[in-house]
Amino acid sequence: MKGTGKRGATTRGLWPSAVIENTHERASPDPDEAQVWCYTDRWSYGPGDTVHLYVSSSLPACDVEIWRDGATREVVREKRGLKVKLQPTPEDCSVKGCSWPVSHEFKIPAGWRSGGYVVRVSAALAGGGFIEHHHLFILRAAPGKEAPIVLVAATGTWLAYNEWGGSNHYEGITGPGRNQFSPRVSMLRPFSRGFVVLPEGAPRIPLRTPPGLGAALRHPHMEWAYANGYSKKYASAGWASYDRHFFRWVEAAGYDIDLCALHDVHADPSILERYRLAVFVGHDEYWSKEMRDAVDAYVARGGKAARFAGNFLWQTRIEDGGMTQVCYKYRYKEDPVLKTENKHLTTTAWEARDVGRPGASTFGVNALRGMYVGWGGAAPRHPGGFTVYRPKHWAFEGSDLYYGDVFGGASRIFGYEVDGLEYGFKNGLPYATGGDAAPDGVEIIAMGVAGMAEENHGYRGVDHFLGEEDLAFAAEAVFGKVTPENLEKLRYGSGMIVNFRKGKGEVFTAGTCEWVAGLIDRDPFVERITRNVLDRLSSS
Repeated sequence: MKGTGKRGATTRGLWPSAVIENTHERASPDPDEAQVWCYTDRWSYGPGDTVHLYVSSSLPACDVEIWRDGATREVVREKRGLKVKLQPTPEDCSVKGCSWPVSHEFKIPAGWRSGGYVVRVSAALAGGGFIEHHHLFILRAAPGKEAPIVLVAATGTWLAYNEWGGSNHYEGITGPGRNQFSPRVSMLRPFSRGFVVLPEGAPRIPLRTPPGLGAALRHPHMEWAYANGYSKKYASAGWASYDRHFFRWVEAAGYDIDLCALHDVHADPSILERYRLAVFVGHDEYWSKEMRDAVDAYVARGGKAARFAGNFLWQTRIEDGGMTQVCYKYRYKEDPVLKTENKHLTTTAWEARDVGRPGASTFGVNALRGMYVGWGGAAPRHPGGFTVYRPKHWAFEGSDLYYGDVFGGASRIFGYEVDGLEYGFKNGLPYATGGDAAPDGVEIIAMGVAGMAEENHGYRGVDHFLGEEDLAFAAEAVFGKVTPENLEKLRYGSGMIVNFRKGKGEVFTAGTCEWVAGLIDRDPFVERITRNVLDRLSSS
């Protein structure tokens, strides 16, 4: 949710030593700067579609390699010695797109399987070595040949966090002072480094080791990004940090699974009807009304949804044929629809009074009843896992988990942003109060605590990143006014695993961004629960 701070600039895939305010990856107009960048014309394609690849490089030629990033790496296409040139890049490319001419195109063969396809462009340097850039496109399944399960990639969140060119939905070079985030961002630009490919061992956001007494709380993932030349947002969004790990684990576990983009659901809601189970993972924060409508209708008609993801928070609008995402967020009073009959389409939090569509009505939990865990001053010593409250639930079958057990702690699966509900306890068990549109029959089977604000104990050297800005925004959006009483209503929240039936369908939600961390580490409890969910909800 939150995004402020500093990062280093890059023009050549490497960062200079200086760290300056509001910098970003960007194309340089200097032909002597060694650089190569690329992007495609769509989020996703079907078999037989033509991929248009846009490349800009100060080197005269580059190589293109494409591989399917599944349980195994499968190289499917190579192009050596592609003639390229340095393309003029508009200053507002992050808002309106790069507008480069097509450098290379090819038709997707019928034999390619659904999945995520990494595009690597590399160029040799005169003095030895090379520079490279990575992009990704999604291949949907051919109609009539779908698997039982589809993973819906969180492309709305990828787009919101990608700062290549200058601006994203968090910070940027827009506005009169060239220091504001942009409410509009374009898909037609490269990804920042780390969104598509990461080295093994790149830190995730939640602290792996609880800090000692009086420790200066820090953010290791951002410090690693500074030191190694990656986007500081690499751990917040993207294929490399989230969707990739779930997709690869599912394939390696023997399941038949397809991949599509969340933007596909916006453009064609019927895509979900071809599957028994739709899965959403990782940091999945930005959705349009049409995306939610599609999932709600799918479940009501008998579809199953499993969400191993957190931070279901912002309503967006998708424009320009799917190429542009609009989200005014904290600045929602600037959104032109706010003062119209369509104010329910205002691009801000789902729980905001003018929108009035709490996230719990779709996935059973709300972002504004959850939020931060395991980084900075937000519960830095949390055990990192979920506490089990209903061990007899089908999701825990065969897991050997008991009431009160905490699972996933070693992998820090509980964080860095989680979703919960207003709740109370009776006879040692949590129940939804129903005060935030919790669905009838929702069952809380595991949970933990979270906070909307970052506490600061005043120790020297603390990197205070979050503060109370989000808490104040939430109080105003939900209650209409920032008062001490309203702040306290949302200050402390929770993250939950819930299950409920809706219409003819069923929803399971593990409301955390970091569930995939347990799959990466092969945590036996996380793997068993994941299998239970996939087996039950994808069965005929």
